This record gives sequence, C-alpha cells and structure tokens, in this order.
Amino acid sequence: MDILSIIRQLGFVQLDSIRVVARAHDHIIWSRNQNYREARLNALLAEDRSVFEHYTHDASLLPMEFYPMWRRQFRRLKDRIEGGKYYASMLDRKGRSAIKKRIADEGPLSTHAFDTKISGAKKMWTRPPHKLALDYMWYSGELATSHRVNFKKFYDLSDRVIPQKIRAQKHTDKTQIDWLCRAALDRLVFATPGEIQKFWDATSPAEVKAWAESQANQIEPACVQATDGSWSASFVSGTLPEAPAPTSRLRIINPFDPIVRDRARLKRLFGFDYKIEIFVPAAKRQWGYYVYPLLEGDRFVGRIEIKADRHRGTLTVINLWPEPGVKWTSRRNDKLAAELTRMARFVSVPNVIRDCTPEL
Repeated sequence: MDILSIIRQLGFVQLDSIRVVARAHDHIIWSRNQNYREARLNALLAEDRSVFEHYTHDASLLPMEFYPMWRRQFRRLKDRIEGGKYYASMLDRKGRSAIKKRIADEGPLSTHAFDTKISGAKKMWTRPPHKLALDYMWYSGELATSHRVNFKKFYDLSDRVIPQKIRAQKHTDKTQIDWLCRAALDRLVFATPGEIQKFWDATSPAEVKAWAESQANQIEPACVQATDGSWSASFVSGTLPEAPAPTSRLRIINPFDPIVRDRARLKRLFGFDYKIEIFVPAAKRQWGYYVYPLLEGDRFVGRIEIKADRHRGTLTVINLWPEPGVKWTSRRNDKLAAELTRMARFVSVPNVIRDCTPEL
C-alpha cells in the first residue's frame, strides 16, 4: 500500500521528534509498508501537498481532502488558547501581523528566524513570545506547515500551502461533526462514545453523545466484552466486517501507533497495560525511557527497549520483557530476530546487538 493510502486508512499519522530508532511517523508508515524509507513522508507535505499538518492529540499529518472537515478544530484550538494562561505572553495583534508580513515577503520561516526572548524564569514548556504567536496562528489556521527540515517546522501562509479548491469548500459545524464521528467509527469498527471522541480529539463528549442519539437509525448498538469479562456499550457503523486472519509475524510497534495510542481501549480489548515513560523520572520508570510493544498476530506478547546508533551502525537491544503468561519459545525468539533485522535495514544500520534474551 502506498504512503498516502496508509494515512487515509489510519486517518492521521502522529509526528514526534524523538528518534531513539526512527521517528514515530516514519516507523508507523514502515510498519505497514516495508519498502518505506525515512524522509519520503515529507515529500507528501512539502511537494505533493497531499497531506497537511495540524493538531489531533498532537501534531499529525492528515490527508489534504480532510481539511474542509477540520475547520472547526482551528476555531476550537484558537478559543482554547485565548482562554489559556499563555495568551497574554505571546505577541499582540500588531506583532503577529509583523510575523505574517515577513513570511509573506520572505517565504516560509521557522521559529529560528525570530528573536524575541522569554521574560522571567525559564520552565520546561515556556516559549518565547514569537513562538507562542506562530503556534497560535498555526493552531487557528492562519498559518500552515510548509515543510520540515530535520524535523524543524517552517511556517507559511495557509493560502500558499492549502490548494484553493480545498480552501473553497465550506461545511456547517453539524456536517463536520457528523463526518468526524463517522470517520472515527469507520476506522475503529466498533467504539464507545468516548473512544469516538478521543479518536480525533476534535469534538466534545457532548457533541458525540448528541450525534449518536441523532443517528439511532444509522448506527447499530453493540456490547463489547473486555479481556476482564466486563461489557461496554458501543456502536458499530453498519455490519461488522469479517476480521482477516492475523499474521503470525512478530512486530515492533511504535508507542504512537494508532493501534496503541488509546491506552484505555488497548488495555480493555487486549489486556495490555502500556505507558510511554519518556516523561517519567528515570528512578521511577517501571520499564524504560522508550519501550516498544511487541505484537504477535493479535496478541501483545511483550515489550522491548532498543536503540539505534547510526554512527556506529548498530541496533542494540537494551532489554526485553515477555508479558506475564507468555512463554518465550525459540520460535518466538527467531521471529523477534527477523523483525530486528528488518528494522535495522529500515534505519540503515548493519549490525544488531542483542545481549539479553529471556530464558527459553
């Protein structure tokens, strides 16, 4: 499947700067297309203009044709910023107009093209006034991501990034909510109202509830049993498709992959209790800084901590933990070795170093 088709099928691909092995967006695409190599994704954004970048749960790439249904998200995020604590710290309207004029005159610019300073004590999430202003205009749709260089974002006027025929499409708020809910349910196949809302994070729980009530004749109610035996009221869009037989292959899943992003749904349906611990102090981590779930067929069988060193040409297994009740057989071990070899090839390192192996 080609890259754009993968993004359409998933709905979005989350971007992330961390590159322990590969950046999240590259890993997510590679997991579904083994011929994919890093940097190809940026061509869809910067050259083809077949995707645009905006905010779901974090910065993400979405198919360009979704843009007309994303306008309400611009408004929602603009309102959220204007009601937040950082609004007073960013540049005022005059300062923002000056930024836009520079971009109009000079072309796409990154935050490094501006030099306003933080006043007061610097904290982890503190940003200079120009960065807050750039983000405000990006969240509200005035600016758009033109391209990225080594993950550095360049901002441009939305009119120069988003094709005119896309910008010309206007839809009511009701139509956008209907599309967002249906598109989420189509991708989830079955979901609770909360899971529908969390898929894009572009609607409120009340809006999803009202939508579900208005669609009583269009969507089917269903009860879904969790791994602990409990049941939850869910919805299904049309007839449940017959699930294809899962491959027996073992895969290293990125922590930001859509299949594991909703941690509560993951635990409920698969019994896999997972948390990314990058923001957890080292002494308090249960597993490690950047630990990947291991998926074999339709079962999460463990988690692994690995790191690529591109200068030394190595992919190193730091630690490996089978899930409780999972016997680490020689066959499973061979499957992991094959996946590590594939991943090493993906990030262009020739050697896999593996000193830790569970008792077989």
